[in-house]
Amino acid sequence: MSEKPSILVVEDEAKMRRLIELELADQGFRAQTVADAETALKLVNANQFDLIVTDLKLPGMSGIEFLQTVKRANAAIPIIIMTAFGTVESAVEAMKIGASDYVLKPFSLAELVLVIRKELASHQLREENRNLREALGQRYKYDNIVAQSAKMQAVLALVERVAPTNSTVLLGGESGVGKDLIARAIHQHSNRASGPFVKINSSAIPETLLESELFGYEKGAFSGATGSKPGKFELADKGTLFLDEIGDVPPAIQVKLLRVLQEREFERLGGTKTLKVDVRLIAATNRDLRAALEEGTFREDLYYRLNVVAIDIPPLRDHKEDIPALANFFLEKFAGESGKPIRGITPAAMKLLLDFHWPGNVRELENIIERGVTLSAGSTLDVEDIHLDPPSPRAVAGSAALPAGMTLDQWEDDAIREALKQANGNKSQAARALGLSRNALRYRLSKIGVPDPPEKE
Repeated sequence: MSEKPSILVVEDEAKMRRLIELELADQGFRAQTVADAETALKLVNANQFDLIVTDLKLPGMSGIEFLQTVKRANAAIPIIIMTAFGTVESAVEAMKIGASDYVLKPFSLAELVLVIRKELASHQLREENRNLREALGQRYKYDNIVAQSAKMQAVLALVERVAPTNSTVLLGGESGVGKDLIARAIHQHSNRASGPFVKINSSAIPETLLESELFGYEKGAFSGATGSKPGKFELADKGTLFLDEIGDVPPAIQVKLLRVLQEREFERLGGTKTLKVDVRLIAATNRDLRAALEEGTFREDLYYRLNVVAIDIPPLRDHKEDIPALANFFLEKFAGESGKPIRGITPAAMKLLLDFHWPGNVRELENIIERGVTLSAGSTLDVEDIHLDPPSPRAVAGSAALPAGMTLDQWEDDAIREALKQANGNKSQAARALGLSRNALRYRLSKIGVPDPPEKE
């Protein structure tokens, strides 16, 4: 990227075009402006731009057609869409095609500059990560994170690049892979490290309380609200908010989250005063959010706002070479806490750990080592100290054969009943364990004649 980033602005309204050009020049950018997409394409073919800002509604070739044409020639260049408030759906469609972000008219010039700076930083990050796997000669180390395998080193390399920026991060991965540790590492190595790190798990809070937990409430907002209370966004001001299980946030609250990400402002529940916050959001999910988009349970515009930088953390079974170091790390931790003189793990016990399928990932490994240290009477952990849970119905599903004498329908019925039992009747948790939506689980419960019990929190 050049010392002064070069921006191409495509806007048919002359006054707006001039205002944007002057503002970008004042902010240290080299700006070139044109009134239509056809002229813009000639410039793109003849010049190297770092970023393009274009209106969706243009004379002649539309902004969507312009976007498609540019992306066919240069898929990497970031493009920001300007669009009227009533055409958000078009902006979302543009982001599917390849637009990086969008701003809603009317917008302030400061807001546009903020989005441009964020996209330039994200683009630079993506460029630096293009050859990441070949550049892993450097080993990345973070407190409380054991990651010697190539897959986990790639994750930490991404953390290294994204931490100094203000970009929103979306962490993906199964339960127990360590998303909270990665989120903390990003915060601790960011410019916000001296600010608060606030965590909230949306699946652990009833839907009726989640809005007040996130945004706070005023006295009298609901029965029992005898005073006012700040929410997690206020508490995380000048720091980082880690929102775990973002896929479980109900649609009504998704709207307010989108507003905070776009405008950095909100109102408390029952309040009228607009509050401004400076918060970096790190979201995490163990669900496939794209599937949630198709089901209509997650907003497309929020997904694209969250998915600025995505970091997928692999399950433990995909980087088993980290198991010995992880097991010894947890052994040292729990032996020290308990005061027991346990010095290591026998080869036979380690083989047992390496051969296990780890449905609960690193969290399950930590729990097994803690239990082994607690119950062990020897100086090393041996096979008899390692208590592994038998494969669950879900794990058995990964094998080619069903239990003897059982049909697929019978196995599925048992798996559904067992998942609901393990979740103590919580349909949301049972559905996640089975990889189903809540509606799909309810359908299967009715199909097999199992009563649909009231939701348990």
